[in-house]
Amino acid sequence: MSHDGEEGKDAGDEENLAAWLLGVKTLKIQPYALPSLGPHDVKVRMKAVGICGSDVHHFKHMRCANFIVKKPMVLGHECAGIVEETGSEVRSLQVGDRVALEPGISCRKCHLCKEGRYNLCRQMKFFGSPPTNGALANLVMHPASLCFKLPDNISLEEGAMCEPLSVGVHACRRAEVSPHTNVLIIGAGPIGLVTMLAARAFGAPRIVLADVDDRRLSFAKNLGADETILVSTNIQDVGEEIVKIEKAMCANVDVSFDCVGFTKTMSTALTATCAGGKVVL
Repeated sequence: MSHDGEEGKDAGDEENLAAWLLGVKTLKIQPYALPSLGPHDVKVRMKAVGICGSDVHHFKHMRCANFIVKKPMVLGHECAGIVEETGSEVRSLQVGDRVALEPGISCRKCHLCKEGRYNLCRQMKFFGSPPTNGALANLVMHPASLCFKLPDNISLEEGAMCEPLSVGVHACRRAEVSPHTNVLIIGAGPIGLVTMLAARAFGAPRIVLADVDDRRLSFAKNLGADETILVSTNIQDVGEEIVKIEKAMCANVDVSFDCVGFTKTMSTALTATCAGGKVVL
């Protein structure tokens, strides 16, 4: 199956609509023709779609890093919905199931896919990343193997947040966060916050967040940060801010997560982390 363009049959009698990115800061609700339902696919009615920073970059600039929007495209990849139809070979899901969608479709044939590292597949087709259409639509078609049934106590909105949460979980696994790990998180945006939640779930006893925005820090504090540090955008302030971080941590910084990606934040993470510690970029 493919999400690459507008080609294909409409799924069912209902006209499927989507939010198409047509140009810089230009979205328009237009028909979105889905491919025919494959034997291993499910049709999902979207109920919740998050707006990622990459969506904002595409909306404002028609590009995100090296991914350039060259033709009309449907945005969105943080999503959850309800199964409306299943392919003939699907056994894991049934109509009415509430599901979170994993937005990347790998080739399943390369050595990385066969090794179980399919997230690194060079042929990855990722929702809302050019040229692959995304999830800001009434209905999408997706492989059943990439749709995960939600427990009854998880809302569809929370289901849509499984994708960004997975970033924090993966980061904590890579850093081997444990009850013996004091954590510094630089950046209190959505990824910084889900990384904080994941680190706490992994047992981190003390978590300090740093950001340039007081409002974000206040939200982080309410969400469970032990301490927060207001920092500047000036790289000359790194030394002074490291002192504040060390005082707030009251111990060594064992692991730092840079959830921003600027030169200054990387410098802060590398300088603040103790000898033998880990920095995750």
